[in-house]
Amino acid sequence: MKLYNTMTKTKEEFVPLHPGEVRMYSCGPTVYNYFHIGNARPFIIFDVFRRYMEYKGYKVTFVQNFTDIDDKMILRAKEEGVTVKELAEKYIEEYFIDADALGIRRASVHPKATEHIEDIIRFIQQLLDKGLAYQAGRDVYYDTAAFEEYGKLSGQNLEDLELGARIDISDIEKNPMDFVLWKGQKPGEPAWDSPWGPGRPGWHIECSVMSTKYLGETIDIHSGGQDLIFPHHENEIAQSEGASGKPFARYWLHNGYINIDNLKMSKSLGNFFTVREIAGEFDLEVVRLFMLSSHYRNPINFSRELLEQEQSALERLYNAKNNLETLLEDAPDRPAEAAEKQFLEKLPRFTAEFEQAMEDDINTADAIGVIFDLVREINTHFTGGQSAETIRAALDTLTSLTGILGLLKKQKGNLDAEIEELIEKREQARAEKNWALADSIRDELKKQGIVLEDTPQGVRWKRV
Repeated sequence: MKLYNTMTKTKEEFVPLHPGEVRMYSCGPTVYNYFHIGNARPFIIFDVFRRYMEYKGYKVTFVQNFTDIDDKMILRAKEEGVTVKELAEKYIEEYFIDADALGIRRASVHPKATEHIEDIIRFIQQLLDKGLAYQAGRDVYYDTAAFEEYGKLSGQNLEDLELGARIDISDIEKNPMDFVLWKGQKPGEPAWDSPWGPGRPGWHIECSVMSTKYLGETIDIHSGGQDLIFPHHENEIAQSEGASGKPFARYWLHNGYINIDNLKMSKSLGNFFTVREIAGEFDLEVVRLFMLSSHYRNPINFSRELLEQEQSALERLYNAKNNLETLLEDAPDRPAEAAEKQFLEKLPRFTAEFEQAMEDDINTADAIGVIFDLVREINTHFTGGQSAETIRAALDTLTSLTGILGLLKKQKGNLDAEIEELIEKREQARAEKNWALADSIRDELKKQGIVLEDTPQGVRWKRV
């Protein structure tokens, strides 16, 4: 398997530090609001990477943190009239609601910054003892000039780098690139006791501490959005390697940006969408398929029209799966005939091509293309009367490949219930002589491959 390593700017063969194991850290959300569509992309992409590695037989330990103390959280808590802890608990719960709907599996560990204050204090003290950090008043800063390789991930010289996000410029810093490890308490802010006085951790330090605690001093994979390369991941490297003297991560994976209708997502432009807002209009499995339909390192354009296309594509996948399940119910239990054997001989090719795509730097776009090639083959071959053996083999291949991508998790019975509900709504609309609504529901069902038949005994439906 080859992965594009941001550190070396090349594709490299993936070789884990420990045979048969993958240790992976992925930056999680700051929990002061619902997470937005830009956050969703790395959550989905690296969930798929984890699924694929497990499919290949690796034991994966996957850590994704929650930043639950932060300037934005303090401000938001004041606005809502709650404590920072209450705010964090609320939005961690909301995160899991949206993540579950997107098909994102829980991490092996979801550590919180506030639950690791003692670990953070010890880590900062270690950096102070090594001369890599300094105290300025009640604050503690990392001395970037003391770490010779600072800037190696972003590929910039220290002199060329600009001060990163979340850092307040102060005349007490030695260098404008120095970043805060510990912030002294300001009036009204939550704080914890430390050797430097009451305060709270800076943003970057928590990831170094929690990655080291749960995965060790050197990990296999560190992942996140492209926007985190600098300063966050650059600062993580300085902290972690400064403390341990060892490489922090062997492979750095970063996904590209999301544009909204060809414009950069921005609150000022009014094109900033949370996943929760999108869920009001689209099933979030559609969003998952959309995110996987482009290579993760490429920028991706997000629009309602593109989501509608992916909704139709997802319906084609479900139709193929549901048709196979329906055929299997009455399939004859007999040996495969000659034509069926020819089909069965083709099936391993789809799995091999899918794996080939995934092992070329997690190319989910090409992997999805293989799945649709399989669906076309299924639709051509299965016209009724095939043996249970042949149908089951096709169904198993389809569900195995889509399962790696976290797709087609809904059961046929659940889908049937949704269809029955839509038909009931159509009947109500007809009774109220709301012909436009009745026709729109019929058209929507037709797009999903559902044909309605109005009979004297009532409405019947079938998949085509």
